[in-house]
Amino acid sequence: MQLIDEEYTRRPFYGSRQMRNVIRRRGYPVNRKRIRRLMKMMGLRSLAPAPGTSNPSPGHKIYPYLIRGLDVTRPNQVWSTDITYIRLKQGFVYLVAVIDLFSRKVLSWELSITMDVSFCVSALERAIRNYGAPGIFNTDQGAQFTSNAFTDVLKQNGIKISMDGKGRALDNIFIERLWRSLKYEEIYLKEYQTAEDLKKSLSVYFMFFNTERPHKSLETATPDEYYYSALKAAA
Repeated sequence: MQLIDEEYTRRPFYGSRQMRNVIRRRGYPVNRKRIRRLMKMMGLRSLAPAPGTSNPSPGHKIYPYLIRGLDVTRPNQVWSTDITYIRLKQGFVYLVAVIDLFSRKVLSWELSITMDVSFCVSALERAIRNYGAPGIFNTDQGAQFTSNAFTDVLKQNGIKISMDGKGRALDNIFIERLWRSLKYEEIYLKEYQTAEDLKKSLSVYFMFFNTERPHKSLETATPDEYYYSALKAAA
């Protein structure tokens, strides 16, 4: 699973067939069925439709993708979220984060040992409490995000719901880039003993990401600088 995670972080367009080929070349005689099972367990999906968190819950409504070609020009215009897998010394956990697309600022995050929707709802509600409601909220078509528990919070706050095309990870490219930065700058450098150890490290990393790490796409400003300066200018 660690090898799969590392390879997927580099090449998120790999599906189970290509992932099997790559893992075999690294010396592990695995079959595609096992790769598919592990990718599903980890919540990974390729650019093509594949098992994982991008599978909607049966009967849940799928909403149109609202941000294709949209010019995002201000904070809280569009937020986005996603789930990623993180290994521990004994086992693994899931991380969800909510980001502001204009500034790349991480607004909230939560850890969970299961893929239950409750930790996603908790992260969403905390972001709204701390920053108000965005105009649009974009997700993939994962069961957590298509669930009534999640979409009801968006509706109750007057937020427009946007969902990526099925299996199109690059529709949510900014949060995919967040995961890549997090994995290479923090996760892959350490071996966490417990979820509590991981939680402490994530708190430090996301503070660094928001307040100290300059972004080329933000004219070398940090997410916090870009977010708050735009709010101030609009006031």
